[in-house]
Amino acid sequence: MSAIDIQHAGPNLDLSPEHKIIRQAAREFAINEIAPIAAKFDETGDFPIDTIRKMGKMGLMGIEVPEKYGGAGLDTFSYILALEEISKIDAAHGTIMSVNNSLYCHSILHFGTEEQKNKFLRPVASGEMIGAYSLTEPTSGSDSASMRSRAVRKDDGYLINGRKSWVSSAPFADLIILFSITNPDKKQKGISAFIIETNKPGFSRGKTEPKLGIRASGTSEIHFENYLCPLENRLGEEGKGFNIAMSALDSGRIGIAAQALGIAEAAYEASVAFSKEREAFGKKIGQFQGISFKIADMKTRIEASRLLIYKASIAKQRAKTSGERFTLDASIAKLFASETAMFCAHAAVQIHGGMGYSKELPIERYFRDAKITEIYEGTSEIQRLVISRLETGLR
Repeated sequence: MSAIDIQHAGPNLDLSPEHKIIRQAAREFAINEIAPIAAKFDETGDFPIDTIRKMGKMGLMGIEVPEKYGGAGLDTFSYILALEEISKIDAAHGTIMSVNNSLYCHSILHFGTEEQKNKFLRPVASGEMIGAYSLTEPTSGSDSASMRSRAVRKDDGYLINGRKSWVSSAPFADLIILFSITNPDKKQKGISAFIIETNKPGFSRGKTEPKLGIRASGTSEIHFENYLCPLENRLGEEGKGFNIAMSALDSGRIGIAAQALGIAEAAYEASVAFSKEREAFGKKIGQFQGISFKIADMKTRIEASRLLIYKASIAKQRAKTSGERFTLDASIAKLFASETAMFCAHAAVQIHGGMGYSKELPIERYFRDAKITEIYEGTSEIQRLVISRLETGLR
């Protein structure tokens, strides 16, 4: 399909026929293919490679990537609608989808050479390979300038050494966008980006993290010991890695916001249904103010989150031609939607009482999955810092 104009959403948020088709296709796939296995994969922590491959064949792993590079050639709005539906059923699948689209594909599509796009973008956008993104280290998270991994220039490329942590999809990733220091004296301006082929000597995977939530998404350390990265695998110019990383995170934060919205909606819909079925003191529990007000607050936050996400997606789509940054809109959407997910998941557990605490229902999984949306790709504290600095100009 060709790209769809985001403005078709209209002032009343009426979706275009094309957007409705995309949303419905993602919804049906999530219900039919992911829902039956979500609880099992959450329990085992296994990577759901079979359903991810199917998502790739549907075009869900490279939604905004042009068809000539193996993607679906659709717009940002299509992406957030599809990601919301996948995450509504299982946030772990949503995480894998988000990393592939927002971080890996975005980085190569916007900063890669034509050769890199054909070699490294096409197989990941089509779902044949899994992509990942690695910025964080054991001693550096939001403070990327303090990273310790090093990429030393050699005649035939860069010799990379170091350890990276909390790399989503790393246990199964074929290709990884890596950020490493090439000039320690320049701090953030000394960071460069590289495309890592994980089947090459010098690369290894470390421990897989035993996570609270999104357990099936697979997260691990990655290690580099004299890994020789060819010069042609450097992404962008030397020293421009920080700019690439921040651009990808702007994109990724919109994806995480959509994921958070999906989690919030799942928690909300389960709570509404339960409040109409469960009885106490001769009434449906939804008739009690203590429950009904929770339902009202959940719905209000969800719809506010939706508007912020739509606004951010419009800004991102516009940036494809204008080149402008959409950092502010992305941070606002991510901050509010992630805290909405946590609010709604917490309320859902309370509304369901003991059953909300039981693994017999997915409510406790929503609660565990929601928390990470307030942490990865920039914590809520970092989002507030970004927003305040952009608005005041003070640092």
